[in-house]
Amino acid sequence: MLRIEALKTYYNNIPALKGVSISVEQGRVVSIIGANGAGKSTLLKSISGLVPVRGGQVLFKERNITGLAANQVVGLGISQVPEGRQIFAHLSVEDNIHLGAYRYSFNRQYRE
Repeated sequence: MLRIEALKTYYNNIPALKGVSISVEQGRVVSIIGANGAGKSTLLKSISGLVPVRGGQVLFKERNITGLAANQVVGLGISQVPEGRQIFAHLSVEDNIHLGAYRYSFNRQYRE
């Protein structure tokens, strides 16, 4: 469903991701763990179209979405809930997940 192939992302001329590859099948939950500065947030931002990718590709349902604008990526059903800023601190984990899936669920309901 989501496949990252040899992803490379830079901040100016400083490499942040150097050929990251990962595959996530439908129905799976994946955790990305690493130290500060390891590239976790950069990976998510690269998938979401928030930072430009300089190499590799992001495939979602076998469609190459590398370089799409963030709003287009969200329209496909990929979203993030940024916990670090305590934006939705009063919500439970489950509520945050439902909120992150709202647009996808809403669009899906009216397409079927």
